[in-house]
Amino acid sequence: MRRNFGKFYMMKMLPRLLILLIFFLSCHANNQSVKKDRTDIGSSSESRLNILKAGNARFVSGHPIHPDETLARIRELKKGQHPIAAVVSCSDSRVPPELIFDQGFGDIFSIRTAGNVIGDYELASVEYAVEHLGVNTVVVLGHQDCGAVQAYLEDTANTHTPGHIKNLVEYIRQEEEEKRLPEADRSNASIAVYANILHGMHTLKKSTPVLAPLYERKAINIIGGLYNMDNGRVSFVEEN
Repeated sequence: MRRNFGKFYMMKMLPRLLILLIFFLSCHANNQSVKKDRTDIGSSSESRLNILKAGNARFVSGHPIHPDETLARIRELKKGQHPIAAVVSCSDSRVPPELIFDQGFGDIFSIRTAGNVIGDYELASVEYAVEHLGVNTVVVLGHQDCGAVQAYLEDTANTHTPGHIKNLVEYIRQEEEEKRLPEADRSNASIAVYANILHGMHTLKKSTPVLAPLYERKAINIIGGLYNMDNGRVSFVEEN
């Protein structure tokens, strides 16, 4: 009786065990594929951008693999970091670059500030990534329904915003890309977010003495990204 029950139990559990085995093998294969992709990327900005695009595609599809999230990876990084890209993004808790691009420890040099605005400290951070860590791909990542941009749109005279947020609103108000918008577009949140991303890109491209010369001779690539909070997709903004 016990022997028959054991056979019955094993026959019942075998399909589940096979599914688990296939799942783990698939995860391992995906991780190995990502590691191989990173080994073969070389130094081109285009190939590094492709890694971010592939990661975002996995995130959007609902099949992220969460690479480089182990203790072994943390110990490896004690020897030094070599991030794929620097990402200047909004501090919004719903917009974490590592998750959006399906990356892990040491993969993204992340610089986060409300409204993804770029001042002296953010510029210094990007310069550090470029000069000391060998980063050649910089992404300015804005997002749909940005609270900082919305605050700017709702307080056009900047008279009702409390505390230091007032300085943030004023910063966005002074962006040339916002000022150049046609009057009919200045209250459109999506257009204002896009203009804010462009401003971040232009700020980095014109920043002297470090970034502008590197960008001009194509040693670094500076692009924008717009994160859609409805579907998780990042649309990239590139300028010639």
